[in-house]
Amino acid sequence: MEEVTGLELRSTVDEGGTLTLSLEPVTLSPPQGDELIVRVEAAPINPSDLGLLLGPADVATLAHGGSAERPELRFQVPRERIGGVRARLGQSLPVGNEGAGTVIAAGPDAQALLGRTVGMMGGAMYAQYRKLRARDVVPLPDGAEAADGAAMFVNPLTALSFVETAREEGHHAIVHTAAASNLGQMLQKICLADGVPVVNIVRSEAQAALLRDIGATHVVDSRAEDFRRQLADAIAETGATIAFDAIGGGTLGSDIVQAMEQAANRRATEYSRYGSTVFKQLYIYGALDTAPTTLNRLAFGFQWSVAGFLLTPWLQKAGRETVARMRQRVVDELTTTFASRYTRTIGLAEALDPDVLRAYERKATGEKYLIDPTR
Repeated sequence: MEEVTGLELRSTVDEGGTLTLSLEPVTLSPPQGDELIVRVEAAPINPSDLGLLLGPADVATLAHGGSAERPELRFQVPRERIGGVRARLGQSLPVGNEGAGTVIAAGPDAQALLGRTVGMMGGAMYAQYRKLRARDVVPLPDGAEAADGAAMFVNPLTALSFVETAREEGHHAIVHTAAASNLGQMLQKICLADGVPVVNIVRSEAQAALLRDIGATHVVDSRAEDFRRQLADAIAETGATIAFDAIGGGTLGSDIVQAMEQAANRRATEYSRYGSTVFKQLYIYGALDTAPTTLNRLAFGFQWSVAGFLLTPWLQKAGRETVARMRQRVVDELTTTFASRYTRTIGLAEALDPDVLRAYERKATGEKYLIDPTR
């Protein structure tokens, strides 16, 4: 096979603080050994992708340029946020954590995958073609389409890692925010199957109804007037002592830990000025709210911890056997437990349409976009 050239979406921040999104031609040499070239046919836009795509840029400063086939978007990064991206200044970075497509070329050690539809992870998925090693792809089940496997890594493995983490750390029930998201629905289905109670926090009755329709028992609306009471009641009933928070900013994480403390104190037999002896763990894994995280630590004693949670480091520590078991479960339940639903499918050039970008940048629950670079 000869070289393959295709377009790839790139994000660059220059020294002046201008972030540019553009489509750049990339040429791939013929695959060697166990290398593959995959025609990318589906790649989801996850919140984690937006972190690299747009970083701390101010979307309100959007300026449009380029051509219909090769559009360009430019944004300004506020001066006070430049420090957070200093390490990437001047670098043209490919975007897209995961995707799926058809293997169109394979090295001599990977011929068995030629023509197969595969899911893949490893970055640079917002591209027409992707070159990677055979170990970085997972063949999809017969009959599955690229869209079915496009999001088979980030959300499914994150949801599974939450349950694994809870078990490893001795927790018996989970609290989860932004719970009506694709990831949240997966987590609810996993917890139902595995017998793990989960307290789902949402922002509307419509989101609550969506979760109840798939079997959720404990759903709390953070916009309800008696939210904190409802939350403490649900935590007391389930015994949840670990939370995974996709919001990040504001006081919601603090409210959750406080509700855990209140639930623990309902069972306490004596008073302690240091709070309950129940250990409470809050993991922040998202930043849907980019405001500072506020903790009212005097409201929940001293037996608690707040930490960040990131999938890739967790997988590295979990070990091959655990990761292989998790991946196999995703494959087995690809179109059931781990099915993703998309609001809209767009092409690479459409991803740089100003109106389309503003829509997926909102990160609204229930609005998930899929890029199909073949369009």
